[in-house]
Amino acid sequence: MKRRAFYLLAPLLLLPLLTGCLRNNNGGGGQTGLASWYGSEFQGRPTASGEPFDMHAKTAAHRSLPFGTRVRVTNLTNGRSVVVRINDRGPWVEGRIIDLSYAAARAIGMIDAGVVRVEVTVLD
Repeated sequence: MKRRAFYLLAPLLLLPLLTGCLRNNNGGGGQTGLASWYGSEFQGRPTASGEPFDMHAKTAAHRSLPFGTRVRVTNLTNGRSVVVRINDRGPWVEGRIIDLSYAAARAIGMIDAGVVRVEVTVLD
């Protein structure tokens, strides 16, 4: 019976590792990977949360964090950071962990680069 319980609980215990989501409110450590951004071509279109996309709002798409979650995204190239609210799903390009709105990407200085290495830390 103990073995069966382990097999039933193991996926739940591994979920944070499988999704790459690390909740950390003390300012250290988070999910590290590539970020991209999206803008005018999606302006006004519905996001996965149902609200219209606003490229001038500091929002982001993440594959698994709940809608409304606030995260700090830090550009590891220049050290600049921005707080965004998750309101969409994605990115769907392999290797990327978050898609930022134009406003959020501009705030951390990644518009020209397009894709940068970032750290994502869940705030709430």
